[in-house]
Amino acid sequence: MQRDETPTGDIFFSDLEPGNGIAPEEARERVDFFVRRIREKIGAYEKYQFSKRESRALNVFFDLAQEFTAKQDLWVLSVVIPKVFFDKEASLFLLNAEKRLEWRCCSIKGCFGTPPEDAPEPPLVEKPEVRNGHYLLPIKGNHELVSQLPFEPERDVIGLLDITPGTDISEHEKLFFEKYANRIGYRIHNRLIASKNQEHLEFIRSLVQDIGHNVIVPNMYFKLFYRRLESRIMLLRDIATKFSEFTNDCALDDPERMEACKRLQTDMDAAFAALMGQYREIYRHYEQTSMFLETLLRRSHFEQGRYVLEMRPCNLRTQILEPQLERYRARFAERGIEIAAGPGTQANPDPQVLADVGLISQVVANLFSNAVKYARSPADGSPPRVAYDWEVVSAIGERPVEAVKVSVFSTGQHLAESEASRLYSEGFRGANASSEYGTGHGLFFIKEVVGLHSGAVGYERTEGGNLFYFYLPVQADD
Repeated sequence: MQRDETPTGDIFFSDLEPGNGIAPEEARERVDFFVRRIREKIGAYEKYQFSKRESRALNVFFDLAQEFTAKQDLWVLSVVIPKVFFDKEASLFLLNAEKRLEWRCCSIKGCFGTPPEDAPEPPLVEKPEVRNGHYLLPIKGNHELVSQLPFEPERDVIGLLDITPGTDISEHEKLFFEKYANRIGYRIHNRLIASKNQEHLEFIRSLVQDIGHNVIVPNMYFKLFYRRLESRIMLLRDIATKFSEFTNDCALDDPERMEACKRLQTDMDAAFAALMGQYREIYRHYEQTSMFLETLLRRSHFEQGRYVLEMRPCNLRTQILEPQLERYRARFAERGIEIAAGPGTQANPDPQVLADVGLISQVVANLFSNAVKYARSPADGSPPRVAYDWEVVSAIGERPVEAVKVSVFSTGQHLAESEASRLYSEGFRGANASSEYGTGHGLFFIKEVVGLHSGAVGYERTEGGNLFYFYLPVQADD
């Protein structure tokens, strides 16, 4: 079984892919559903029997709500429509952080200053009702989007529309104003969410500057510290060399002393080698972690709200795969996992690809991380095994393009057919993942990043285990 997934971005809604995994019959059912809903709405409007004036009032509200985007303009529009079309005064109240109604605007004085003296806080009604000469209508938000509001409204009520005089409103007009209040609610709700999103974006922009100033720049100084540490370690090496020369001269006539000096020299050399080995391992970890930090926290990602690639030609083996393999080599060893290179690594030892090195390195790191966690001994009882490989191909699926196919194989039980189809979905974790820590984000991240490179991801059940792979084009698309 082989599954390839080639994402193609939607320029308007980046979270949606063509079809979005919907089967043809499901897509058709969705069309039929909206046909029914439209016909139901036609029947409802025929039942409402709105007059020409009422229909125009709704149309004008929609047109001007789209034309003017400031929140105060929407408030003014909401209270002025009843005044112009029906000779009714109106006041708008919205919930505040304490879930109390707060005056926002009225058709007499607009949205300036404090509420009129004759406009005390009204009761928060759940259904339209006439009270003390006022027709009070609850303003409800979009039920599907209530969770995105900065507060939790009860029964989706986010405000109130006060129409006066309310004693001479007919039952038909009450129905109209109820529908009108619903439309105000949806517009105000969407405007509130847009405002919160704008605040969120401003916070992200500020956060990016903080990250650059407080994380990325200070992290660069670690490189200087590592260089200084390396020089101190090399100084120990020089001291050991001088010690060897000194003891050789001093112990020429004393074989026993000479032997003791040699043992001491051997211990010093071993200590130096161990110290230097640990230093190199720590420094490699620092380099990779720094690259991941600088890649993921790249300012352009936050400014554009998506991953922004920094593409350049690179050597897949030396710049991407081998550094990640070295990071995980000790973890493979801890679990007794054998590592092997596939035949493609010998046939083409230095494949060239066009890639964002930082992001694709994290793709490979995710595959190795999964291999560490889920590789198991094969049926013959031999140690678990992981093999990496690559090959140059002339097409990605049915798309003719020169690319490199990178794969990571691990021994173990095959994934179920039902799981294989959801592997690259956000948050999905297989039945074999319960004993290992994870979030279900890794493969989704791989799919997203590879898709941005115009590549594809896939999975295949092979003899003795599971094969995960991805394609990277050698050159940029025309």
